[in-house]
Amino acid sequence: MRNLKLCIGLFVAIAFVLCSGVFAFAKDEVKININKATVKELTKLKQVGPKVAEKIVDFREKNGPFKKPEDIMKVSGIGPKIFEQNKNMIVTGDNP
Repeated sequence: MRNLKLCIGLFVAIAFVLCSGVFAFAKDEVKININKATVKELTKLKQVGPKVAEKIVDFREKNGPFKKPEDIMKVSGIGPKIFEQNKNMIVTGDNP
């Protein structure tokens, strides 16, 4: 009986670890088009709150669409560190 409980516990632990990895991977697959995203959508980027997201929208409205993901660093409050954390999530065109 003790061995059965141990096996079940081990199975549950392994299943949890495997599922956590799948969900973490799926989270990284989210793509945000910085030329179309709303303030709320932009806050899904790491280290981007509502104020910085609003700056992104304002910049885009004043200067036109971003040509490449790296152009987001032209926005005040977005530097290389934040860009590096989000570069796999940021897109500028219709195709990721």
